[in-house]
Amino acid sequence: MLEIIIGIIVGISLILLIGTIINNNYQLAIIKIEKAEEDIDMYLEKKRDLLERTKPIIEKELKTENFLPEISQNFTLIPNIDENDILKRCYNTLFKTIDDNDKLLKSEALGNIINNLNDNEEDIVGAIRFYNDTVVDYNKLIVSFPSNIVGFFKRYKKKAFYNNEKREMFEILNEK
Repeated sequence: MLEIIIGIIVGISLILLIGTIINNNYQLAIIKIEKAEEDIDMYLEKKRDLLERTKPIIEKELKTENFLPEISQNFTLIPNIDENDILKRCYNTLFKTIDDNDKLLKSEALGNIINNLNDNEEDIVGAIRFYNDTVVDYNKLIVSFPSNIVGFFKRYKKKAFYNNEKREMFEILNEK
């Protein structure tokens, strides 16, 4: 009888230990995702500010109005993933405009902003890569046994990726 009670206690202890380890893995992934989201938010805000600083220079040089009107919208209600897509389109439009108008290259102020934008773009790519890698780990926990049991009880949901590359990779993992 004592052996059965000890066996039950050991079994429950192992289940609790495994559950705690899995929960800690979830918590670590969540902390990393939140940190990556904060970094991405900061870099996107900097990118938006830099793009806004290019507007008056380009509007003055090209004698045009309302260059990059998307930059003027309120981004507070837009998720970072959508904001990134909008700012990426603006970034590409800016460089297409510069390529089409050689006289813009003569502006030293615009050149400095462009250098800052390029550095910022590298930071964004790195932060997104870190976010996507962490989301892959987090989503693996949600779909794999036994961590999916903890995820079910904690009501954890899959997170979205910033680009299709990681999304496609994860879909392949789901099929196996």
